[in-house]
Amino acid sequence: MQFDEDVNRYNTNSLKYDFKEEKNKPANVMPMWVADMDFKCPNVVIEDMKNRLDHGILGYTKNGLEYFKAIDKWFSKKFNIKLEPDWLVITPGVVFALATSVKILTDKYVYVLINNPVYYPFTEVIEDNARKVISSDLVLNNGYYEINFEDLEKKIIDYNIKLYLLCSPHNPVGRVWKREELDKVIEICKKHDVYIVSDEIHSDFTWNHEHTNILQYEDYKSHLILCTAPTKTFNLAGLQISNIFIPDEKIKNDFQNEVWKTGYSLVNVMGLVACMSAYEKGDDWQFTL
Repeated sequence: MQFDEDVNRYNTNSLKYDFKEEKNKPANVMPMWVADMDFKCPNVVIEDMKNRLDHGILGYTKNGLEYFKAIDKWFSKKFNIKLEPDWLVITPGVVFALATSVKILTDKYVYVLINNPVYYPFTEVIEDNARKVISSDLVLNNGYYEINFEDLEKKIIDYNIKLYLLCSPHNPVGRVWKREELDKVIEICKKHDVYIVSDEIHSDFTWNHEHTNILQYEDYKSHLILCTAPTKTFNLAGLQISNIFIPDEKIKNDFQNEVWKTGYSLVNVMGLVACMSAYEKGDDWQFTL
């Protein structure tokens, strides 16, 4: 667990380092504009990937039940939820999943709800798909961001919102939403028949705060999509593997069909190996981190 090892990332095609000037970042400063870590991913993951490479064949690969079991074990232990294999759709990223959700759950030119200031691709996946953004802005109260529930409901009513992209925990303000806050979100959305797509990619980074997984709201799961990935937790972003859980059968099938329309159908072999390895063997590494 070499968390104090200085790894030179230049000349590795690193977006963060090698392309910072292209992204209008100064050449002589340390780049802190991309959310990947500057230390190596877990040794157990690296070893499992090496073993897969030693096999020598990197052909077409599909996830099986063991892949699901690795994810399910992690989420059951960490967040006390029970997943089902039929809910799973694999995508090359959470942002990809957000865009797919926008396309299957809304029509063109309608409004989709977010909470600014939020991770900028939330806006992009809405506008790039010919929908319109409406934000119920978070309120900064004594250095602590909060949801304005009155404004949230008013925006839902005024703009006939049917899709809410929730960032939980919130990026970039760092809020881990309390259970009572999410209770209120669910209450409002249920009242107005609003679908919630919850980006929970940072849910493993919640020290001293308990994260409430959106699928804990079992009585509303027909309107929920959970977006997860091991990529932030274990520094695997370049492998482009995300696990999306959709309990409603019709929505899941619509989502899967929309993914297939893009030409994406089979999982990245190294993403599959790394995800299984991280969730099966990475607990101590994640705890140390």
